[in-house]
Amino acid sequence: MGYGRKHAELYDAVFVSRGKDWAAEADAVAEVALDRCPGARSLLDVACGTGAHLAAFAGRFAHVAGVEPAEAMREIAESRVPGLVVHPHDMREIAVDREFDVVTCLFFAVTYMPTPEDLATAIAAMARCLAPRGVLIVEPWWFTDRFIDGYVGGHMSKEDGRVVSRITHSVREGDRVRMTIRFVVADRTGIDGFTETEVVSLFTEDDYHRAFQRAGLVGEYLPGWVNGTGLFVAQRPM
Repeated sequence: MGYGRKHAELYDAVFVSRGKDWAAEADAVAEVALDRCPGARSLLDVACGTGAHLAAFAGRFAHVAGVEPAEAMREIAESRVPGLVVHPHDMREIAVDREFDVVTCLFFAVTYMPTPEDLATAIAAMARCLAPRGVLIVEPWWFTDRFIDGYVGGHMSKEDGRVVSRITHSVREGDRVRMTIRFVVADRTGIDGFTETEVVSLFTEDDYHRAFQRAGLVGEYLPGWVNGTGLFVAQRPM
């Protein structure tokens, strides 16, 4: 996985420049969660990144916490929400000391799991963090039949005397995708560039439903949603 320190420091600004509204997404997720678990007061965000969603969730839930294995991302998250605890765990090995009414795993983070078996292990670990009648919300990436092999993306942002370009190239390798990300950053000190590689999985909708079922949950798929890939919402049957 990528997310070295340089990448982490650019992460929020890059996606905001592309129109991503972390607070609006968090509010939409909170509404879905509260509709299914009225009165929910606690939330755990798995693979929380820089904590941009968590900062908004903190205004909707009395207690929030995170899980994030990348040190540079974790440090940013903890600095933006006073008193926030972010656990440094792989999502397959979450270890927290309490249950949560809501557990989220957003922005396609679950697709860093390399196989459907790993996906099921991660979903089971998240399910173990749920309070009775708690709700698990997972945002998938594109399903296998919707990925465009060789996809190229890119954009440029300008702010406060700094220009950042981000160019991506995604190649399918079996049921996985290798995404090469090239950054070029220019400011008054000069021009710097670096490259990171991320590898994610192309899971099917059935892969997710099987993972929820193995964890003792019933999952519902909500198509569309803000990033176009939908949401899975799961709870234990009553």
